Amino acid sequence: MSGIIGHTMYAILAAKAAHKRKLPVAPILSRHQSSFLAGAYLGCDVPTMPAATCIDTGEDVGYGAMKLDKSPLTGGQVKPWKLKHGGWEYSPKEIGTLLYGRSHLVFGWNNNQTQHTLPWDHLADYAADVIGDAIELFGPGNRKIAYCFGWLAHVIGDSMIKSVHPGIDLYLLKGKYNAQNRPIQDLVTFHEIGIKELHLNWANLLYDLVETPVEPIQTHYMRVAKPRGQLAQNYPNAWDPDLEKLTMAVMAENRRYQRIRNARLLKQLELKREKGRWKCDEELSIITGGLSYEEMVELAEKANFRHAMWQMGEAIANLYEQVIEAQPLLQNLPVSNDPNWETLTQRWVKK
Repeated sequence: MSGIIGHTMYAILAAKAAHKRKLPVAPILSRHQSSFLAGAYLGCDVPTMPAATCIDTGEDVGYGAMKLDKSPLTGGQVKPWKLKHGGWEYSPKEIGTLLYGRSHLVFGWNNNQTQHTLPWDHLADYAADVIGDAIELFGPGNRKIAYCFGWLAHVIGDSMIKSVHPGIDLYLLKGKYNAQNRPIQDLVTFHEIGIKELHLNWANLLYDLVETPVEPIQTHYMRVAKPRGQLAQNYPNAWDPDLEKLTMAVMAENRRYQRIRNARLLKQLELKREKGRWKCDEELSIITGGLSYEEMVELAEKANFRHAMWQMGEAIANLYEQVIEAQPLLQNLPVSNDPNWETLTQRWVKK
């Protein structure tokens, strides 16, 4: 399933909560929404790359380390996909082993690196150091700040939906988060919450997200760049600059392949009207045990799914507040005093 739908929604809700609380970063998240949402997915899920290549068509298929016996496009043969870089070839599994824990911080490290797992109560301070360095070391502009807050939304969202950290009350089809209930979460988030309630244009959001540039700050918070700044001073462990060029190549591949995935995901998440009822993709229905779309929506309502999403937005905003409290540079962001249109109208209308 997609991953990108859930994480995009978590970030959107977190931004709404940030605006409600009038956090000083809220205008930046709106102004640089595409970078914010890119950070919320591509800023963390570095295994976003093909699993294989369809031999019949030459098109890349699958996702990450998943195993494919045949092409989902033609049913024909596939060959494993690998990223070629610096004279070496890397499978998605190898890339995940090298980099996944570095972006997720509080979980996901490989067995030889678990000592680097960041304690949850250090997360806000870690992010505060990253964003302070982003401001002081990575040039002018606020796009990178939005990207970092998106990345933080992913870390928190993943930790809570996957029960690494408590805070989400949800029991939906045999648990909070599993392979069987992910289609329900995606479809309900996409249609019932995203389109019907929040009036989102998913195609535009996902397109703009992948068109954002690779952000060098990501190599900094993953500690695969030259150690510097407050982050290196306060967290001197786990730095591996030798991985920087590979990580930059991975980030570019993330964007390339997500462009392809976007079209496929949008098609897979479509609903079709048959005999007066909405019908979802058959494959997604099979994953849930044969549930119809109406039954999925009913289950989500019984599980109080919207409340869980509200909890997610509030939890992420709580961490945002902690980061802002820990980073004085975020407390002194310039506030625009420019006259708004109403003021200009009062000045400029013909008397």
